[in-house]
Amino acid sequence: MRTRLICFFGLLCLASTYMLAAGGSLQVPARVEAGNPFSISTVGSGKAVLYIVGPQQVLRREIRLGDNVSFGSGDLHNAGVYVVVLAGSGVNETEQLEVVAERQPAKLSFLANPSRAPVDQRDGISGVAYVFDTFHNLILQPTAVEFRISEASGGTETRNESTHDGVAWVRMNSAPKSGAAQFAATAGSVTEKRVIEQVPGDPCHLRMSAQSSGQNIILQTDPVRDCSGNAVPDGTVVTFTETYNGKQSTVDVPLKRDVAKTELPAHEGAVISVATGVVMGNEIRLGGK
Repeated sequence: MRTRLICFFGLLCLASTYMLAAGGSLQVPARVEAGNPFSISTVGSGKAVLYIVGPQQVLRREIRLGDNVSFGSGDLHNAGVYVVVLAGSGVNETEQLEVVAERQPAKLSFLANPSRAPVDQRDGISGVAYVFDTFHNLILQPTAVEFRISEASGGTETRNESTHDGVAWVRMNSAPKSGAAQFAATAGSVTEKRVIEQVPGDPCHLRMSAQSSGQNIILQTDPVRDCSGNAVPDGTVVTFTETYNGKQSTVDVPLKRDVAKTELPAHEGAVISVATGVVMGNEIRLGGK
């Protein structure tokens, strides 16, 4: 003989003396999919109360022992482990019931990083997808997720991953050309999309030319491109430096329509160089020295 005290959220406590019967009076399915109908069978005779207590849900049914107790669609919709309690008519038993998420994905939470990515970067874009069912339960069983990047030029890159504990992640390459790309994650019939702006990389192959203009010399760069041939954004600063008789003078000029242009005094024997960021361009020596 045993005595058991069962309490539900501090509101109801049941105390009874009982003897465990072989096989028990309560037969509960081991696992139920969220939102699906199910039934619990009992044996014996007399009146009893059936409680199902779990994550944010409590169900109570007055029953007659020996009946099958049916629960409809949506009665249990939060995934987790529930306690099933049968009390009354000399019976006091507890069992566990596991409610699992639906198998079919209904919602995706999709995170993409960064929102702006340099072009032509290996594994430069990352994506994480969380897969949920209709009731916002995280689907823990492995689920196929397709990640796809569609470039502005029409090219695509696709990766197929499987979730682990409800989460799938991927790293993908940025495109060789700049422009907006659409990054999508798909699980079953559900798709979530994000936009990744792919921007030019650092300047590459910087070169300038010079043209005399009276006492000055006009300096102008060729169109400034990154190493993949994409135009570097206007506003990127280009520095022109003139070294003459041990002294230096510099002029910072922002790119405008892909080029930087300025004038410096035309000192014979001066050396003029050009740079932007860490990229050095060519040098021009004025005069015959």
